[in-house]
Amino acid sequence: MSSGFTFIVADDHPLFRGALKQALLSMDRDITILEAGTFSETKAVVSGRDDVDLLLLDLTMPGASGLSGLVALRAINSVVPVVVVSARDDTDTIRRAIELGASGFISKSASMDEIRNAVTTVLEGGVSAPSEEELGPESDPEIFDLIRRLRSLTPQQARVLNMLADGLLNKQIAYELGVSEATIKAHVSAVLQKLDVDSRTQAVIQLSRIGADALLAPEG
Repeated sequence: MSSGFTFIVADDHPLFRGALKQALLSMDRDITILEAGTFSETKAVVSGRDDVDLLLLDLTMPGASGLSGLVALRAINSVVPVVVVSARDDTDTIRRAIELGASGFISKSASMDEIRNAVTTVLEGGVSAPSEEELGPESDPEIFDLIRRLRSLTPQQARVLNMLADGLLNKQIAYELGVSEATIKAHVSAVLQKLDVDSRTQAVIQLSRIGADALLAPEG
């Protein structure tokens, strides 16, 4: 590993952000920590920096919608590894986070050593989470299919889908992404096809199902 790292700690609770910062700063390296207390702040930091080594993400901060927030951030910057930090640490939530692109999962009840070990594993290129065998198979066949379809989206298609969820029109999305409106229309068509839906509204509904809804699955 290199001598210095830049981390983003995204959580709306200052006390927990402080605990994460303490764990990271105790790694005895040159550490820079950027903080975000809302999902909009997190998106701004992730899209505005190309020197971030790791994002620690709370799934339930203001403006985020569970796992759909992870999908959005992975679309904005697919290079930065994301470690999900959540009080909801049942096997379904952990499995779904990893399948949607997270490089690790840390329970909010984790010890300082567990946090440091998880971060070190991800920085070294590994995945810090129980194995697939330990997590078991997906309990909801519809969620299984939805995750498979979301994973088939390109990063740009996923960005377009998340912007649709934010209520943006094609011309607004085109402006934000610096491409033509025709290109956005093509992306929207591809998104609808991959999600097997007929309208933008249905696509947004599908994305919302992997958001907060997916965190309400039964324990076990």
